[in-house]
Amino acid sequence: MTEPLEFGTVDPGREPLAAAEIRQLLAACELELEAGVQVFLVCRQGGQLVACAGLEGGIVKCVAVAEAHRGGSLSLALMHELGCLALERGHSHLFLYTRPGNAARFQGCGFHPLVEVPGWATLMENTPAGIQGCVRGLRRQRREGGRIGCVVLNANPFTLGHQHLVRSAARACDWLHLFVVGEDASAVPFRDRYSLVRAGVAGIERVTLHPGSRYLISRATFPSYFIKDRCIVETCDTAVDLLLFRQHLAPALGITHRYVGTEPFCRLTRKYNEDMRTWLEDPALPGPPVQVAELPRLEIGGRPVSASEVRRLQAAGDFARMAALVPPATLDLMRERHAATAVAAL
Repeated sequence: MTEPLEFGTVDPGREPLAAAEIRQLLAACELELEAGVQVFLVCRQGGQLVACAGLEGGIVKCVAVAEAHRGGSLSLALMHELGCLALERGHSHLFLYTRPGNAARFQGCGFHPLVEVPGWATLMENTPAGIQGCVRGLRRQRREGGRIGCVVLNANPFTLGHQHLVRSAARACDWLHLFVVGEDASAVPFRDRYSLVRAGVAGIERVTLHPGSRYLISRATFPSYFIKDRCIVETCDTAVDLLLFRQHLAPALGITHRYVGTEPFCRLTRKYNEDMRTWLEDPALPGPPVQVAELPRLEIGGRPVSASEVRRLQAAGDFARMAALVPPATLDLMRERHAATAVAAL
């Protein structure tokens, strides 16, 4: 008689023996236990681990099924149970990375392909309405013109350098679409960053400001952007994010050019800017090409303006020097945050 399948959960940070068992199964499937997984759904049969799938928020990672159990209904049962676990943890919209050769298997479990990096990875989501709804919303904000530009800012926080980039790009375009990264993984929360950008570009004509989404520089599309301290720069990461932009977001708005500032400080951002030319401009890739335009970064006092310098000045309480680098709204917010931090430390 076949032993029944039993599902359970494992916290990899608190259960080292179970985590080691998961790592062994992943290695047998030529996978690694990725950092950031918060919980694993595991499946056992007769006490033996036969399948696992991890969750980092709404992102599915580290899905593995023992070779002897492939080809049956286990994958479907595993993904069903994982969906229930995700719902319990407040996540109904799921993203999943897999190798292109495995995409068909996950389609059978209710996932839909978003973008494929040939030979590397396929990004999928568990609803066809996700990207379709995003694209429909963008199409309603489309503007006509021969040169439609795009700038994507994290603005952590918004500086005169960001303002200079937006103003220069808008001047070169018939219309400019400006996106603020929506992921809340920065020193300055998204709500404040968006407010600062809105105030900072208020006088610039022919600009539409958009809040970011999970389809543009988010933990789902570009996870290493948010773990810069690990010095991880994955070709696959940038490719997924940029191909998603090229194949879905840019066509919805008719974007022909994407503008970036030169990047003298951050290795990851500099690599991302370089990869734009590969994934956005190559005419052989799917989707209309998008021209990348790199503009010189604003310099003040002989030094390029950077948000990281502004954050350093805030930590030091040096608002006199900060005032030369940021618009008034940013200066006011950084003063308030510094004061709040000082009070909280008492």
